[in-house]
Amino acid sequence: MASVTYLDDAHSEVIDPPKSEEMLDVTELVDDHTQHSPKPNAMVSGNVRELLECPVCLNAMYPPIHQCSNGHTLCSGCKPRVHNRCPTCRHELGNIRCLALEKVAASLELPCKYQNFGCLGIYPYYCKLKHESQCQYRPYTCPYAGSECTVAGDIQYLVSHLKDDHKVDMHNGSTFNHRYVKSNPHEVENATWMLTVFSCFGQYFCLHFEAFQLGMAPVYIAFLRFMGDDAEAKNYSYSLEVGGSGRKMTWQGVPRSIRDSHRKVRDSYDGLIIQRNMALFFSGGDKKELKLRVTGRIWKEQ
Repeated sequence: MASVTYLDDAHSEVIDPPKSEEMLDVTELVDDHTQHSPKPNAMVSGNVRELLECPVCLNAMYPPIHQCSNGHTLCSGCKPRVHNRCPTCRHELGNIRCLALEKVAASLELPCKYQNFGCLGIYPYYCKLKHESQCQYRPYTCPYAGSECTVAGDIQYLVSHLKDDHKVDMHNGSTFNHRYVKSNPHEVENATWMLTVFSCFGQYFCLHFEAFQLGMAPVYIAFLRFMGDDAEAKNYSYSLEVGGSGRKMTWQGVPRSIRDSHRKVRDSYDGLIIQRNMALFFSGGDKKELKLRVTGRIWKEQ
């Protein structure tokens, strides 16, 4: 096991560890938001972090950390999965907690796993997971809803991905006028019909238009998502309008961040919702074909 540097305040004596490329300098954090100055000679070895890795799921372990009578450990989430048998030696696990390893973990301070994306924070072991779930530098998932796309990255990467891989239409400007046509509007599927990306105010916005079932009734919904965090999204507003035959419906709202999934936004009905009968009325003609024109604009709040 690699050595750890210890600082004895009473004698001011420092025991230096052997040099190792696995060593990482770390700093202390009071809570999830405020950093302390680095502790002198505080180091964490790769071997220590390996000890905190569950042998079943390979994720970091958090209390309660279980162990068998031979000292092999695993996380509480995997214990039921192995039917109370140690995955290493097959001995019965029982209810033994590895308190020593839990205390070692409590003493560690580690960099955020998104440091390559720009996060410079150093966090206590037991605060790190919570921080990473909310880190502003964590990558965004692809906002394309027409398939289960697992691509993730920063905004510029996702814009290129949407354009090159999903062939999404890209437009410059803060106003739009789109026409949606479907030959058989009576076939409503839970699938996105259209995604368009707009570039304005130095930001990117995703306009979604979709058919889905609201209870037993087929409806259409249009809504806007902001390619960035929720705090930034609140700086913008947008309006949507659809109509025909001398009537119109309007919607005004705040774009939702792409941190919120497409399904979450849709299922909260946070957009312009059009009942199928009304949509066919707006389409005119014999009501056998959907022909909707949706107009709108995006603006920045002062």
